[in-house]
Formats: sequence, C-alpha cells, structure tokens
Amino acid sequence: MASDNNPTVRGRRLGTELRRLRKDSGLTGTQVAAHLLISQAKVSHMETGRRAVSPRDVRDLCKLYGVTGQQVVDSLMALARESGRQGWWHSYGDIPHSVYVDLETDAASIHAYESMVIPGLLQTPAYAAAVIEETIPLVTVEQAAARLKVRLRRQHRIYDPTRRLRLRVVLDESALWRVVGNREIMREQLEHLHALSTEPHITVQVLPHTAGAHPGLTGQFSLLRFPDSPKAVVYLERFTSGLCLEKPAEVQQYSLVYAHLQAQALSPDHTRHLITETIKLYTS
Repeated sequence: MASDNNPTVRGRRLGTELRRLRKDSGLTGTQVAAHLLISQAKVSHMETGRRAVSPRDVRDLCKLYGVTGQQVVDSLMALARESGRQGWWHSYGDIPHSVYVDLETDAASIHAYESMVIPGLLQTPAYAAAVIEETIPLVTVEQAAARLKVRLRRQHRIYDPTRRLRLRVVLDESALWRVVGNREIMREQLEHLHALSTEPHITVQVLPHTAGAHPGLTGQFSLLRFPDSPKAVVYLERFTSGLCLEKPAEVQQYSLVYAHLQAQALSPDHTRHLITETIKLYTS
C-alpha cells in the first residue's frame, strides 16, 4: 500500500523487467550493487520504480545480466526515456491524484465503482465544474479551472479510436438523485450518461437502493489493467491523495468485490431505462 508518491506505470514496468533479468542472471541485489559500485538501495529503488532509471543505467545492467539481444536492450532504454518524461497533466500545475491520471492514461481497461457522483470520465463540463466547485473548500478560480481542464482532457481516452479505453462502471443509484449544480445540469448529465452507456466499449450498471447493504458501502474504487501485462492495480481515491494497491491478494479481493457489485446491479438495459425515467423527473 502506498500513496501518491507511487512510481509511474512505465517506471514500474521497467523495474519489473530489470528485476526479472537480474533474477534470470542469478545475481542478487547486493552483487549488482558491488559490480556497479552503487548502493543496494539504488538497485532496489530502480526495480520498484521509485528511482528514475537512465538509459545508461539500463545499458550497464543489461551488460551485467548478459542480455545479448539488442532489441531487448533498445526497448528497455526507450522505456527508461519514456518513464523520465512528465505526463501531459504536469503543465496544469499541482494536480491531486496525478498518479491515478498516469495509471488511467496507460490503462487498457478500468472497472470502477462509484457511490456518490458520476465518474469523472463520464461527466459533462457543467457537472464536472459543479463537482469541483462544491466539494473542494476554498478552491480558487484558477485551481478550479485547472482541475476542470485536466478532467476534461482525461476523457479523451474514451474517444480515442487508436487506443480506446474499455470502461465498466457500477454506479450507486444515489448518484442519479444527488443534485449537483442544479436540475438542468443533472438532466444534461444523465442524458450524456445514457448516450455514453450505448457505446460498445462502455458499460454502465446502476446498483439500486433495493440491493440493500453491499461491499461497495466502504467507498469508491477503480481496478485498472494494462496492455501486455497480467498485473492490475486498485486505486482508492481520498480527498487530497490516494492509495495504490498492487499485491495480488488485494487485487483479487477487489476483483471479487466488483464481481459481487456487478451481480447485484441492474443490467445495462435496465440501467438505461432507469436513467431515462430519472431524466423525466428532472425535466418536469
């Protein structure tokens, strides 16, 4: 369990590969540190992604590990260069949950549970602006504008045909009834949610109040999976930061919770019907 100081996706991926190559070579972290005249802590931090790894580090490590395939070396060096670059969101200043934005940017699929509001990727500009302004005490106009721009930029992933994000959302019924902004904003938001739910790569299911107590009462979470990787990450959002869970047992537990919530939720078709009926109440 870690905070928003977690390594980035590419840094973790690079660290995983370097650790695998070291183990394949039969060397320990202590032996690697002795050969390269560096600290054992640096070796450990490179393998966990908590320290930037330069292309030169990669070259030296690959040579020590006996990696002869130039294509492998080149791809790892490219990954090192990419992991050292700042993400697009850094240009907007100090944005909370930047680690999650990084995870989301690289994810192939996200399974999300939200209990209070419509998820950020599915929000309209007006609804998103109202959420930001009404939930962050003392937020300045400049801060609110930056956060709104980041939230709307994140939504490019669900529209990008070259690497479209597969998104599954279980949404507590409370989010349909909580008036964010005003009734007009809610009507527009639910119409937008209904339209997006018809997209083949987006699935929305509402968990009705009649479901009673359920595992999602502990709060929202997102389960992210990545291309060409069997590993997944669970992200738990908190007010100013968040937690990344990566241990297989923890990921498995949240996967089971999500499956349980899906089973209790309305089907996608019944969800669209409920959203349509709710829109009528905001229109009247």
